[in-house]
Amino acid sequence: MGVFNPKELKKLYRPLGTSSNEDNGQVAIIGGSALFHGAPILALKVASRIVDMVFFASPEESVGRVAEQLKAQLSSFIWVPWDEVDAYIEKSDAVLIGPGFLRYRSEKKQVTSNKLLDGTGKKTREITERLLKKFPNKQWVIDAGSLQTMDPEWIPENAILTPNKKEFEMLFEANLANQLTSELVEKMAKRYNCIIVLKGETTIVCPPAGGCVEVTGGNPGLTKGGTGDVQAGLTVALASKNEPFLAASSAAWIIKRAADELYERGGIVYNADDVASEIPVIFSLQSLSKVDK
Repeated sequence: MGVFNPKELKKLYRPLGTSSNEDNGQVAIIGGSALFHGAPILALKVASRIVDMVFFASPEESVGRVAEQLKAQLSSFIWVPWDEVDAYIEKSDAVLIGPGFLRYRSEKKQVTSNKLLDGTGKKTREITERLLKKFPNKQWVIDAGSLQTMDPEWIPENAILTPNKKEFEMLFEANLANQLTSELVEKMAKRYNCIIVLKGETTIVCPPAGGCVEVTGGNPGLTKGGTGDVQAGLTVALASKNEPFLAASSAAWIIKRAADELYERGGIVYNADDVASEIPVIFSLQSLSKVDK
């Protein structure tokens, strides 16, 4: 297995000077709940800096209050009423589902299988199944609550999955008494014809055709809550205008590079908001020129 070469970043789509509105990508982000408002905020914050339009929808019954809270913190998105979500998926180039979705209502009930869910988890599962099956030809990024409640048979072709180790175990019902191997990740990517981004100290990115890459770098600051939502938002933004394996592996590298830049300035005393704000710095011409060194 090779190591991701940051020179691949030079292949990423760059907006033309003659671009008009909507030429440079539209994405939909589906997630959020009464418990996890912050997850979609982080994904929205990153995606809105890269693509022309970001649509956000949440099935939460208190969605009006959720949307108001989101708008108070971030204005660069369009809130979509839940009964209109299908129409906005149709017009989007890529769709992220799962950030902030719940697998169970209370932390008192720990669920380790997608077959053991409370009513809240079942709702997440039903929404995920319906949308993935209705729009199989969309470029999907599947994260968090959706990964924790779905069946792998629902994975659309070339979808990008961004699990941590626990989510990988839950989705594929893998018996990981031993250390999770790149061979197993590659096997699942081939079996389900998808791109798997297994997040960790060394991130493994596997496409269905083989040729996995390791993405190195990063530091313990990336274990903090919300950094995965940042990565998911960056991934869906890049996937809107790029080949999915390039988008997934580039996003994994950029997140680690952002964390390393923050670490150089202040150690691990940073959070997911700081990582999101660092992304534009990594995209700057000055930073991208460093990939040749």
